[in-house]
Amino acid sequence: MKRILILVLAIVMGISLSAPVWGKPNPQNKYASLIIDVDSLEILHARKIDGLRYPASLTKMMTLYLVFDALERGELSLDEPMLISARASRTPPGRLGLRAGRTITVEQAIQALTVKSANDVAVVLAERLGGSEKEFAGLMTQKAKALGMQRTVFRNANGLPDEGQFTTARDMGKLAEALLRTHRKYYPYFSQKTFSYKGRTYINHNTLLDKVDGVDGFKTGYTNASGYNLVLSAERGGRRLIAVVLGGASGRSRDTHMADLIERGFNVKKQVDKNRNIQKKIGQFALNADERKIVRVKAPIPKTNTIHAYTLRAAHNMTGNGANTVRVVQGANGMRVSTRVANQGWAIQVGAFSTAAAAKRANLLVKADASLELLSAEEIIIPVKRSAGFIYRARLGQLNHAHAENVCKTLAQQGQACLVVAPS
Repeated sequence: MKRILILVLAIVMGISLSAPVWGKPNPQNKYASLIIDVDSLEILHARKIDGLRYPASLTKMMTLYLVFDALERGELSLDEPMLISARASRTPPGRLGLRAGRTITVEQAIQALTVKSANDVAVVLAERLGGSEKEFAGLMTQKAKALGMQRTVFRNANGLPDEGQFTTARDMGKLAEALLRTHRKYYPYFSQKTFSYKGRTYINHNTLLDKVDGVDGFKTGYTNASGYNLVLSAERGGRRLIAVVLGGASGRSRDTHMADLIERGFNVKKQVDKNRNIQKKIGQFALNADERKIVRVKAPIPKTNTIHAYTLRAAHNMTGNGANTVRVVQGANGMRVSTRVANQGWAIQVGAFSTAAAAKRANLLVKADASLELLSAEEIIIPVKRSAGFIYRARLGQLNHAHAENVCKTLAQQGQACLVVAPS
């Protein structure tokens, strides 16, 4: 009886340890998208970016991250031949068709992943660095957590279907940014259009490399469960963006949507740059601002569809009726708060932030969208005392009720937090 109880306990513990508390992806809800300004890490577009999704072959971006780490440590060299195991040779397609007992160099393996997305080659790299693919997947997950990818779990090195392997659009954005920042010297491998091996030439699955201005790298992915995934980076005029699309209905529709996102991202960035003195390094890393606190209040507030703000620091359901507001002005030592003004007319709240400067940027980002007709709206920052300091509510005021409602509805559809605030 005691042995049975121990066995039951072990099974229960095993299940609890293997099943994340946040569940698993919904196969009926695959889509998510994200655009990031690489210089500031501000999020220029966000749709369902924290929803769990299957990464498919985007997984290989993390496999390559660990390979680049090993190259930098001297644990690997580009010309090192790696032995191909029987297990690797039996990996399902798409694959390079490796034969057990033969070898492939590290550089060939890198190119096979970035161009061909070869599943068997990913297993060879995993076994070389982790001893086994299972052990390597554990290292991948550890690295993901170290990079701030809090909702990502890896179970294999290639992205083949596994219900326990999932990620989010935001986490994929973090991985792409980390690859650019930490392993920029290896980034040209993602730009390589062809790869030849054993007399055969393979063409990069990322067809936007030749079609969209500035696109120069990263990865595609597809399984039935994931839909068509794509992570891209593009640079124009010294400005670089990262874009993520998960769950596309087809490769063509995904690519069309991604091309539109790239254009939109550069247009938004250009408009924002015209409306502020942009800083090349901003202390608030919006991409990594994962802590969101929901504040519940008794006072009634208008019902709106609130979605995480572009900078992802929105404090949801916070009242503002009757609050004193302040304008933000540029002082000698940077952004500071001063000059109390009356809150007149309807307003929209687009987030709550840890600094006035971040709130200012959020207001400017929303105003930069010409379709919202907010150029004449008053930029308002409201400091709110908290036990650990202040938070700063970002609002745009002097609107009529219909305009405020329409703007919030549009922003919600775009993935932006928005709360309609009545006059005081």
